[in-house]
Amino acid sequence: MVNPDRFAGAQLIESNFPDDRGERPEVLTRALEEWAADRTRSAGVLRALQEVRLLVPVVAMLGEVEYDEQGLAHDKSSDMAAVLMQGRDGRLALLAFSGVETLSTWNPEARPVAVPAQVAAQSALQDDAVALVLDVAGPRTFVVQGDDLVGLASGWQLVEVDGQSGWLRPAEGDDAD
Repeated sequence: MVNPDRFAGAQLIESNFPDDRGERPEVLTRALEEWAADRTRSAGVLRALQEVRLLVPVVAMLGEVEYDEQGLAHDKSSDMAAVLMQGRDGRLALLAFSGVETLSTWNPEARPVAVPAQVAAQSALQDDAVALVLDVAGPRTFVVQGDDLVGLASGWQLVEVDGQSGWLRPAEGDDAD
């Protein structure tokens, strides 16, 4: 039985996306299609990511297990956790999805948590991941890693010069966020 006093004074955090229906953001869908047609156009996807929300999946993870007299296991506790994927080389990536449909294709049991893409990138770095994998089950899988992951997480400005993209980092002591 749950102790009702345990949640006394607790408040639900208001969503940053109250009208979100879980659809793929059009600007991101368009950028992913352009990138799929021309893999040199990754800057368009990164630019779109700066302005959209992503869905980070959380799944139930079995915690402590208690066994009865017959040796049968009973779930004593469980926690919800974001999903990290481990590559063959041992490096970790945080999964994120552009919409409920792409998340459900991957795992219909996962719960979506809507966050700005910047927050998803920050979470990846905090979890010691080296990448943020967008829509791992398709239709277009995009990987944000290296300087792009750091730039997106930091909120830096994406710039393009002579067809190359890079992140403009504020100067030390700048009042910019």
